[in-house]
Amino acid sequence: MKLPDEGLQTSHPEQATKRRMPEANPWLAAVAPSPIGETRRWVSDRTFPADRPLIDLSQAVPGYPPALELRRHLGELLLDPALHGYTPILGLPTLRRHYAAHLSSFYGAPIDAGEVGITSGCNQAFCLALMSIARAGDQVILPRPHYFNHDMWIRMQGIEAVPLDFRPGSGAVPHPDDAAKLIGPRTRAIVLITPNNPTGAVYPRETIHAFHELAQRHGIALLLDETYKDFLPEGTRPHELFSDPDWRGTLVHLYSFSKVFALTGYRVGGVTAGPELMAEIEKAMDCVSICPPRLAQEAALYGLQHLLPWARRNTEDLKARADLLSAGLARSNRWRLVSIGAYFAYVEHPFPGERATGIARRMADEENLLTIPGDMFGAGQERFIRLAFANVTDDRIPTVLERLERFGT
Repeated sequence: MKLPDEGLQTSHPEQATKRRMPEANPWLAAVAPSPIGETRRWVSDRTFPADRPLIDLSQAVPGYPPALELRRHLGELLLDPALHGYTPILGLPTLRRHYAAHLSSFYGAPIDAGEVGITSGCNQAFCLALMSIARAGDQVILPRPHYFNHDMWIRMQGIEAVPLDFRPGSGAVPHPDDAAKLIGPRTRAIVLITPNNPTGAVYPRETIHAFHELAQRHGIALLLDETYKDFLPEGTRPHELFSDPDWRGTLVHLYSFSKVFALTGYRVGGVTAGPELMAEIEKAMDCVSICPPRLAQEAALYGLQHLLPWARRNTEDLKARADLLSAGLARSNRWRLVSIGAYFAYVEHPFPGERATGIARRMADEENLLTIPGDMFGAGQERFIRLAFANVTDDRIPTVLERLERFGT
């Protein structure tokens, strides 16, 4: 019997046919790299003078470390030999109970620990949920501008992202009537993020409910990403969806502990869904990462138990920073504020006809101001720039405004 490689043998080895790696998955290959990496490359080889340092408004990261007491707690935990193994696939039972209790209190409706799962960040929660709902050839309605990782993952799966644009003057809030016109036989879900990334827009309660009712009527899922819910004003309940006894048939809720407890590098998030979908998510989770990182789960648990007042103080500080930026932009005759909230401001630049990518790159070169251009958040966004202001201190906001006003004049 001829072996598979026998046909490659010749008297001249250099003439042998070389086997090559198969071509990459075309769905994956068609997706451009993350904008974060692209914009970081604009400044990666540069040094910046002390009197004009780089101000990085590109990535959504907290401008402060985790609480010192949390770091000390984790340091002590690391000494425990029992802490370094696997956990159950969907997370530590005690963390799931505390997270379910947190959600129940926040939304004023009972949510069971079996209806929540812990994931390696909110990105993974989205990926697993989408994988459990849709397959190649299906459609998902995605508001534009979109969070680029959502769009990337949808297209990597061979799923069609159907863009839903906001109406002029809406404050970047999509309208459910516009979404209704996009629903077809291949539609499997609608995705919402509120407070939004990239726009910062906080969707009104009636808008969220209208989207939920729309999804219910059509038998599709509503994937609701509320990573930034903790940055709403204290006492704000953004919706009452969990009070609907039928929420489990429509709603898939996504969350991240990364921002509220400054745990971006830990990778810990959560997903909430009905038991049938959660069983599918658990299968996917087992294959992707077996379980969430143990130390990250311990950090999230400690945060829920002890750090909510600490998180609220940070939220109030960030709101004050947003107010400073908003007031400064309101005085500008050049830059128009479209929406602001949580970590982000979405602004219209003063250069008609020019693409935002070129403008953002020039700002990095000329003003040492790193931002993400709107056209990295989808087609039709060439007029806009995203400012992620959470990781700059209050005293830098006047400098940001000064550089924006000076640029291009």
